[in-house]
Amino acid sequence: MNLKDLRYLVAVAEHKHFGKAAEACFVTQPTLSTQIKKLEEFLGVQLLERNSKQVMLTAVGERVVARARRVLHEVDDLVEMCRAARDPLAGELRIGFIPTIAPYLLPHLVPELRRRLPQLKILLYEDQTARLVERLHRGEIDAGLMAVPVEAYGLEHWELFSEPFIVAMPSEHPLSQREELELDDLRDQHVLLLDEGHCLRDQALDICNMVGVREQHAFRATSMETLRQMVASGAGMTLLPALAAEANASVPNSGAVALRPFKKPQPMRRMAIYWRRSSARMEAVKAVGEVMRELPVVKAMQE
Repeated sequence: MNLKDLRYLVAVAEHKHFGKAAEACFVTQPTLSTQIKKLEEFLGVQLLERNSKQVMLTAVGERVVARARRVLHEVDDLVEMCRAARDPLAGELRIGFIPTIAPYLLPHLVPELRRRLPQLKILLYEDQTARLVERLHRGEIDAGLMAVPVEAYGLEHWELFSEPFIVAMPSEHPLSQREELELDDLRDQHVLLLDEGHCLRDQALDICNMVGVREQHAFRATSMETLRQMVASGAGMTLLPALAAEANASVPNSGAVALRPFKKPQPMRRMAIYWRRSSARMEAVKAVGEVMRELPVVKAMQE
């Protein structure tokens, strides 16, 4: 048994398909199948159920894969620790971002990372919070930018900045005549929210529940941009994080949406970068976090 065989097994578990797993491992399907069969013979148990339609893990296969992930995770961390010891700000760094900030922060962040940390090869991933946490634990990413709090054992975090919420409403809405709003102005309004699974939905609901705001249950958007267009169509109002609201100016029908800030103290979400407690890339993660904190667009939100 060797580490490569364990990687083949984990790939099959993730893809549920020999062909896709072989492609992900850069080997031929017969090679992957043969090595997994040898692994089963070595261990003396059947790890996979094979038929013409699908591949499934056996009960013992599930347990072996869980252990294999932990073993591979530790090995990868060992390799990264040695690489980081040579040059902590070089090599690949895999960072995940939640979808409600990725498209709006990255255009500001990526050029600065290339300028200030030129030896780091940043690989970017976008996913919802639960999946980012899972990928962190599996060692698929090195860090994740997520909204506080994230309940996850074995992770450390560094809070980087706070992002105010902005009210987005149809331009003809009566509240658009005001320069600033109070939370009570939203009372009894119909508010559009993202679908289940987005942490932004929970944050917006917390704000709405403070003043008895009614969610427009007939409409739930799957993305921020769909949410913005629903507001533009007159379906209701919503709460946008400041960076997403700022991007409204680049939308062709931006005039159909009126953006209004809250009076201080403004409701905000707190953003932090998370990493594994055992990670060897902490220095690189913190260097990226420092670049984020110093972005002009981020500093402007803290004023």
